[in-house]
Amino acid sequence: MEILRYTAFSTDPDGGNPAGVVLDSSSLTPEEMQLIATEVGYSETAFLAPRPDGGLDMRYFSPRAEVPFCGHATIAAAVAHAERHGEGERVLQTAAGEVPVETRRGADGQLTATLTSVRPRVDPLDSADVDRLLRILGWPHTVLDGDLPPHVTYAGAQHPVIAVSDRSAMEAMSYDFASLDELTAERGWTTVNVVWRESGTTFRSRNAFPPGGVVEDPATGAAAAALGGYLRALGLVEPPVRVTVHQGHEMGRPSTLLVDVPAGTETGIAVSGNAVPMPGIG
Repeated sequence: MEILRYTAFSTDPDGGNPAGVVLDSSSLTPEEMQLIATEVGYSETAFLAPRPDGGLDMRYFSPRAEVPFCGHATIAAAVAHAERHGEGERVLQTAAGEVPVETRRGADGQLTATLTSVRPRVDPLDSADVDRLLRILGWPHTVLDGDLPPHVTYAGAQHPVIAVSDRSAMEAMSYDFASLDELTAERGWTTVNVVWRESGTTFRSRNAFPPGGVVEDPATGAAAAALGGYLRALGLVEPPVRVTVHQGHEMGRPSTLLVDVPAGTETGIAVSGNAVPMPGIG
């Protein structure tokens, strides 16, 4: 068994979000997968297993627990798989549902993967939870962007969206880890997606990730897909449209996530990005 290490949403090994990848986990138990993910230490490790129908089973483990879906580990695993088995379309069977993934090689020679999420859901965030989140983040209500109200978003995993009107507030973001860890566990949230709208279709994002055992995630594909569903549901963009999300800059691991939002409410959100091996380790 080979454990690969790729970084997703970047063509630079020093950027993006690192993920562990096991391309054939057929012989592994969930307990062994958890142990491997803990030892790898990245926010997520993806475990693939070939299916008789030509698709792939996919499971995701953070260093602390299994999660239903992870975007950056999907992109990393899809590129690693394409490098060894060829480009094209694959269907992933995840705990969140069926996720089609397409890989292709660009004119620059870089592989790009595009995942299409399960159908998004968007619900208003309870005012008590808004208050609690802002206390944990140390922000007054006045920091919120009134045009982008707080909601809980889902496109395979749950992420509250907290939009700020001041980029400097997002750049200085800090929080009480234990308090947010407790709240995310109570609500079943994966990350807390803090965003700032730079332009109509460009966003800056930071994702607090206590459930994964890390303070922050440098690129969160699942949250980007959920953000696309949020923008569509609230009429904040006019589909079909491409939204660009920049994340990880404050961590020194810049990432670019391309989010394609189709028209209609029944369709999933497409998220695209590159992935490259981490230097010297696969």
